[in-house]
Amino acid sequence: MRDRFLWTGCLLYAALFTSLGWIKYAVHRNLVDFGIFEQTAASAFGCFCNPIEGSHWAFHFSPILYVAGAAVALFRSPLTLIALQAIAGALVAPPVYAIVRARRDVAIARLAALVVWLYPPLAGLIFGDFHENGFAPAGVAWTLYAFDCGMLALTLVAAAVTLSIKEDQASFLAIAGALGAWRYRGTSWGKVAAAVALASLLVVTVFFVYIRPHAAGAAGWEPWRFYSWTTADASAPAGGFGARIGFLLLIFVPLLFLPFRSWWMLLAAAPLAEVLLSRMSATFTLGSHYAGAWIGYVLIAFAFGAAALQPRRGRTMLAACVALCAIEFAVADPIHPGINLRSLQPRDAALDTFLNRLPAVAGVATQEEAYTHLALFDPSANLLPETPDRAIKTCFVLVDRSFPDSPRLQEYGDALQRLVRERSYVEIVHSDGIELYRSAAERCR
Repeated sequence: MRDRFLWTGCLLYAALFTSLGWIKYAVHRNLVDFGIFEQTAASAFGCFCNPIEGSHWAFHFSPILYVAGAAVALFRSPLTLIALQAIAGALVAPPVYAIVRARRDVAIARLAALVVWLYPPLAGLIFGDFHENGFAPAGVAWTLYAFDCGMLALTLVAAAVTLSIKEDQASFLAIAGALGAWRYRGTSWGKVAAAVALASLLVVTVFFVYIRPHAAGAAGWEPWRFYSWTTADASAPAGGFGARIGFLLLIFVPLLFLPFRSWWMLLAAAPLAEVLLSRMSATFTLGSHYAGAWIGYVLIAFAFGAAALQPRRGRTMLAACVALCAIEFAVADPIHPGINLRSLQPRDAALDTFLNRLPAVAGVATQEEAYTHLALFDPSANLLPETPDRAIKTCFVLVDRSFPDSPRLQEYGDALQRLVRERSYVEIVHSDGIELYRSAAERCR
């Protein structure tokens, strides 16, 4: 990996997506999850919680967020989380490069790395809101690369990092370890793969048997909603079959289906099944964090598929992959720059100025644009409820009519107006389209 091209590319990739992510944040285009993970990371060495989920342990096994929490403790800025995810995205390329370079010349290895940096699903994941899933492609890629190269210490360290990302990664690594143990049976590396599989099963067991029940109490596991199919879901046009096929084409056409040339593609079967079997299209929509589940496995299979090509054909096919990635950005860009990237407007400055004047722990329920800018600094900042029948639990409510497309404002706006008419909430500030209300309840006076 002593190639300046590789590490310069990683640096440029990380810098680019840090910059793009900061622009997106500055113009208030982050969604709910960014605020949730800001609060979880900020409280990593405390409650490890946020007002939306309660304890994050009730939802996911994500010790990796302690790393994010430590970084935020040192550099208390949303840019810290944006940069961490951008760096994680950049670090997917080196294992792919190294696998190809071990088998082919440097030109082919560089082309393979370039495909990774231009791969639209990875860009969509890294540009999206910060999630623990943003670390998964790099964790998986380094684990499989280290195993292939016979580096025991790096294999175990990278596997431990992958296991700390999310419980589904533990499930996938258990399957990958079992397949590796079978393929390399009778060898010392078969035993290493078996050990990784057993450790992964242990993580899954401990999380679902001990950690999650303790954190959630009697509440069910919320992610099950993705698989609670109803008759209406199934009766939709082929259950969304066409959308799923389109999704597969978007992830494999830019790679010219090279992952299928390698048995390593078997490791991607379970992660892809996780997103494709969901009844909700968000899991198989590029630009969402769910892509983190499978990208690492698919790109490692791509590396082995590319390395299996003869040099001349390899250079031609990888150059075609680069072109196809660029074409996909032109026709189906998961970054959606027209929506997420724009110049700063007066409404952005007005909202930030107003938020900076609020008390540090105001306990405000608000819409996405304000919540994501309060969350890192106010552990009690909350969202307006999703549905009109739910009660607001905070003493203050803030809405900004300058962002009329806000989903939470649209979902709860009428209910808030009803509460105002009933004098349950009283307006105390009105400025530049921003309205601040205080509850009339005795506890809030």
